Amino acid sequence: MGQFILKRFWYGILVLFGVIMVVFLLFNVLPGDPARMMLGQRADNASVEAINKDLGRDKPLTIQFLNYLNDLSPLSLHNVKDAENFWFLDPAKYDKTLKIISFGSSALVLKEPYLRRSYQSKRNVSEILAEGFVNTIILACVAMAFAIVIGIAVGIVCAIYKNSLIDRLSLVFSVLGMSLPSFFVAILNAWIFAFVLVRFTGLNMSGSLYGVDDFGQGSFLELKNLILPAITLGIRPLAIIVELTRNSLLEVMTQDYIRTARAKGLSKSRIILKHALKNALNPVVTAISGWLASLLAGAVFVEFVFDWKGIGVVIVNALEKYDFPVVMGAVLFISIILIVINFFVDIIYGLLDPRIRLH
Repeated sequence: MGQFILKRFWYGILVLFGVIMVVFLLFNVLPGDPARMMLGQRADNASVEAINKDLGRDKPLTIQFLNYLNDLSPLSLHNVKDAENFWFLDPAKYDKTLKIISFGSSALVLKEPYLRRSYQSKRNVSEILAEGFVNTIILACVAMAFAIVIGIAVGIVCAIYKNSLIDRLSLVFSVLGMSLPSFFVAILNAWIFAFVLVRFTGLNMSGSLYGVDDFGQGSFLELKNLILPAITLGIRPLAIIVELTRNSLLEVMTQDYIRTARAKGLSKSRIILKHALKNALNPVVTAISGWLASLLAGAVFVEFVFDWKGIGVVIVNALEKYDFPVVMGAVLFISIILIVINFFVDIIYGLLDPRIRLH
């Protein structure tokens, strides 16, 4: 088992390195001068050159990439004496540092990953992402909870009443839920429930988890703003969970042990809830583990439509302003979440099924 864990961990590191390389190269070949974005298009050449030197953009691309890796790595090598050195451990960039080993003018340092600073606000990218991440994780978890509870319940009903009207309607819903783009569903839900039916729903077309008091007395929790984006984000996993639960339960109901339970005279509800459902939920659990990670990454359009102050809105605003460090940091942040979740899912699978450890 230990060898299996180390192998999966190594695969995760390789994937992360590949993502870092692609992100770095992509955003360094895009048109646009970061110095002019920070200073304005009318900035003089001397100021532009000074900013580019500070950002390290006057160095070869290979040196820039190595410096980017050094910034991202928790364990990094820095010059600690010469402030003019390109690899200098600048206190303005690296807030919390711990020197592990010193040799000459250099030192091996333990620090927080440095995602650079925003071109527009000059704030640390990690601070900007941390503010949006809390709202995004709340939205994704509520959307997933909605999809799990409703999806499993509807799937059970469809399996019990196979080929009935409710079963056929659920099939139509599942096809639509899996095929319609999330941004289209978001716009449609906002228009129907927050505009056409606003008298009955009382929902807002946009808004975040916290509202601002009209008299400036502070912010307050506004949970109703969570309803529409959570339902919109949860529709696609809901459609998949309904179909998986239905099909898996119908397959399990044909097994020999279910026939034995029926022969013993057990009620249909007891057979389903006590015996069949537990085994039928295995593929559903697999889908849930994958979809939770996908919702964190896929919330961008939904957050933007409903103006939910999460990472999605941060990414869209940064793209509009060509604020590359924020976009790069957000992509890496989401990638790390996906890699970590998939790593733990693989470990769980390995514990449940020893055959997986052989691959």
